[in-house]
Amino acid sequence: MASIIEKTAEGTIYKSPRTLTVPGVDLLTLLFESEQCYSPDDKILHADADNPSNCLTKGQVCLQSKRLAMLLRDQYGVGAQGPSRDVVFNISGGHFMLPLIFYATLAAEGIFSSTSPSATPEELAYQLKETTPKIIICNEESKANAVAAAKLVGFPPHNILSYEGEKHIELCEAVSGVRIPRSNQELDWRRITDARELADSVVCLLFSSGTTGLPKAMKLSHRNLVAESSLVLEPIKEYNAKFRAPDYKYISIAHLPANHIAGVMGYLVNATYMRGVVYWMKKFDFVKFCEYSKKYGMTTGFTVPPIFLLITKAPNVTDQFDEWADAIAGAAPMGEELQVAVGKKLGKGTTRLRQTWGLSETTGSITVVPLETELWMPGTVGTLVANHSARIIDDDGRDVEPGQEGEILVRGPVVINGYWKNPKADAEAFKNGWFYTGDIGVFRNGWLYIELIKYKGTQVAPAELEALLLSHPKIHDVAVIGVEGDGTELPRAYVVADPKQVSEQEIKSFVAKQVAPYKQLRGGVIYIPAIPKSPSGKILRKELRELAKKEARTSKL
Repeated sequence: MASIIEKTAEGTIYKSPRTLTVPGVDLLTLLFESEQCYSPDDKILHADADNPSNCLTKGQVCLQSKRLAMLLRDQYGVGAQGPSRDVVFNISGGHFMLPLIFYATLAAEGIFSSTSPSATPEELAYQLKETTPKIIICNEESKANAVAAAKLVGFPPHNILSYEGEKHIELCEAVSGVRIPRSNQELDWRRITDARELADSVVCLLFSSGTTGLPKAMKLSHRNLVAESSLVLEPIKEYNAKFRAPDYKYISIAHLPANHIAGVMGYLVNATYMRGVVYWMKKFDFVKFCEYSKKYGMTTGFTVPPIFLLITKAPNVTDQFDEWADAIAGAAPMGEELQVAVGKKLGKGTTRLRQTWGLSETTGSITVVPLETELWMPGTVGTLVANHSARIIDDDGRDVEPGQEGEILVRGPVVINGYWKNPKADAEAFKNGWFYTGDIGVFRNGWLYIELIKYKGTQVAPAELEALLLSHPKIHDVAVIGVEGDGTELPRAYVVADPKQVSEQEIKSFVAKQVAPYKQLRGGVIYIPAIPKSPSGKILRKELRELAKKEARTSKL
């Protein structure tokens, strides 16, 4: 069903066609004690993709999380002064023991924060200053960066812990190597049912990917995580019960970073909600991703357009994704051509790739294409998730007419309360109960479309060109928009690069060799010092459109 349009005193409001009940409990109670997430204690939830005999059952996850929570509280004071205060800062790649750190932090009433293990010590140091964690947890691959960053901010070295493990999580002090004995006592989590506390809690801090300013930390609550999982996944459960075989299993491969909302929701929350299993990769490797997908029979998964592009173009992709029944693309919009091409490589050609749209500030998806085949349309990112509303406004803040594009505003239970200790960013992004996403979109017949360029009637996805341009070693950052010309929209690239190192013609040729003619940079290449972005790292295309209009006016003088 399409989103519903209502004309109100507040403006033109787009609403979800569904309303669902959000469970009034904390995340751990939802995942491990609720009826909708029930699975037996011997059900495997997490496993090492390299060696699946290294795994964790539901019973082991609960027991080890409670014991680790006791260690965090008893030895490091996490949660001792109350909830939503103490940060446990994770710097590590993929590991099947990582969920224990997440669940244990929540059980101890701390705040789980995570960042990319590939971040530089200087970048990590900034994030450590912002979050002032009680402890830092890393693994062997990220230890050097973690220690270097801690040194820059004067963080006590004995509070930097390194983890590993095959059957049990093993901790040691990263600098001294002193092993930390496992606790045999358990700290059970506090069951929370108070609606205000659930909404106001801070259980997770995720950093934006970087902007023209400094990264911002986004506060996620129990309410956000519970609402996101239940409102997005219950319709999938309904569909599976009606149309999937009784022995259908939810099997996913953890290949995206767990410091991003896609990783947090996909691997730490959603799979458990769906009684599924996650096979963890240490880091993304396309060849291994294909291998694991076939070996374990991956049935469901979210990933990003560049990886789907690899799937369509790689000659070695044959039958590795034959079991992939529910495939979802997000993080950037995808053109119809690529979306249709990907579907031919998934589920023996029967899987229709669905798109979703959201941000870290919306705890992930806030629109999604339903699973029902008759509702599937390429190009759209779907309808609003249950219980949510949106508006589309112009540059002056006025609601546009249905069918016209503008900035998307959203509200509902998956939208965060704000940024961590950053009232300035809060004031810019949250106004009168609405979150200003910075993304440009249009509702057509109740279906949302995002940031697509139309060149002579053919859709061009900016994200696809941006991913290609970022693969050029001399281009540091890029944004692509459509500019008016020849009676249509022409793709134009704004690049952060040294024109002495790479010329406009070189950039155009680099793209032209690898894309269809209609995707070429006919709108030109413009060099700028930095790409304008929102607090969460989203490209502010409306600012680039304004820049393009000024350039057009100047050229006419």
